[in-house]
Amino acid sequence: MMLLVINAGSSSIKLAVFDGNLREVARAQVAEIDQGGHAAAMQDGLRQAGVNLGDLTAVAHRVVHGGVGLVTPCRVTPQVIAAIEDCLPLAPLHNPANLIGIRAVASLAPNLPQFASFDTAFHATNPDMATRYAIPAADAALGLRRYGFHGLSYAALVQALPKLAGTLLPKRLLALHLGNGASLCAILDGKSVATTMGYSPLDGLTMGTRAGAMDGNAVLRLAQVHGIAGAARILNRESGLLALGGATDMRALHAAGTPEAGFALDHFCYWAVRHCGSMIAAMGGLDAVAFTGGIGENDALIRARILDGLAWTGVAFDTAANLAGAACLHKVVSDVAIWTVPAAEERQIASEAMALMGTTSE
Repeated sequence: MMLLVINAGSSSIKLAVFDGNLREVARAQVAEIDQGGHAAAMQDGLRQAGVNLGDLTAVAHRVVHGGVGLVTPCRVTPQVIAAIEDCLPLAPLHNPANLIGIRAVASLAPNLPQFASFDTAFHATNPDMATRYAIPAADAALGLRRYGFHGLSYAALVQALPKLAGTLLPKRLLALHLGNGASLCAILDGKSVATTMGYSPLDGLTMGTRAGAMDGNAVLRLAQVHGIAGAARILNRESGLLALGGATDMRALHAAGTPEAGFALDHFCYWAVRHCGSMIAAMGGLDAVAFTGGIGENDALIRARILDGLAWTGVAFDTAANLAGAACLHKVVSDVAIWTVPAAEERQIASEAMALMGTTSE
């Protein structure tokens, strides 16, 4: 059993190969792909990983947006491809690239089974109250609603935490996926009931280059001044930590020592804590906190500042364990468990595909 997991971008492709026991056996990445060159790039990546196309049993893809219809992992069929195409207006920067990856595999190995997992799917359990914008029904029918993202990361966290902690999954779990893209998720009884990203990954927390939550009229003003394309560029690529502190990398901001960098760090933590309050309210309380993602797993100072801001919930963390990057961060006296969980999105995609194939060992 050899399963290839593909995360295809518009100009790059990431590959990971898993065996039948969900062990990662190879990984590769190819960047700066020319238009339409994904099939060749995939072959290059497999060569880098030391894997032959003929060795593969199946391929599984990360698809960013499944809309309201694609809410579970599935085998790729012409109908599924059409449904992903229907979501193109919802994710114009991501779904086209995901489709390129699917078509590249089909061109290289037409008989190789392909599967898709959707980054929005984990949040399909959010109640209508959490997903509906208060706009006219005709406009809501355009697909304008909250979807949420980082779902594969949260799904992986839900699977991993009980094994890591040696306990049942906490009833009310606040999950923080903190990276260049950042979001929070309120997980009640293992299901997402609220999340900070909305119609797109732009909403919610301060991020590396994304502005996070903004008043709609402020967005309209930017569009008036810069045009729609200019406003989109500013909000998605020129804002966030980059705009406030001059860098997207937390390590660079910590090292900079400038007032601007300090303010960027303050802004990130302040809004994370404020949004945490919203997620806790959606669950009716808090039993555990889990950090994941590049910042969540590796930045002890950011974790500490967010946890300090949550002291009112009964959170009490062990400073030494946090600095050491331990998995378990809570003190014995803490009312709330605190964990650091390694991100495992590719493994989650592989697990979902194998479950559909009936071959997963988990």
